Amino acid sequence: MDLSSLKPALGATKSRKRIGRGQGSGYGGTSTRGHKGAKSRSGYSRKVGFEGGQMPLYRLLPKFGFHNINRVEYVGINLDTLEQIAEKLNTKDITLELLQANHIVSKNEIVKVLGRGELKSAINVTVNAASKSAKAAIEAKGGVVTII
Repeated sequence: MDLSSLKPALGATKSRKRIGRGQGSGYGGTSTRGHKGAKSRSGYSRKVGFEGGQMPLYRLLPKFGFHNINRVEYVGINLDTLEQIAEKLNTKDITLELLQANHIVSKNEIVKVLGRGELKSAINVTVNAASKSAKAAIEAKGGVVTII
């Protein structure tokens, strides 16, 4: 037995419908599309959300909400997380590049240091933003916060 002799089990496969190949095939004439109408024509495509002429759901429901295009979405990293990273990597300087290299944040994310947790040692942090409490806690331990 080898790969060239393998075949599916008897009755496991069906041959596909060969549509539009003459009356004798049973799928000739209208080619299973029925008579007349948009669906029988070539190039037909139904609109997304079309409900057969009934008012579609997306038009029945009222519009609501607001999306601010100027919103800046920060990824928050707390002091306790920074402490863990510093211990794990055995470093005193934490930068965006270091965070990206260790898959803590992705390339285009904007990082903000937040004040939850405590620091055990001085850490120098270079990020996009920092809260007042985080900045105070880092500087109290003798570290430096650099905002890019």
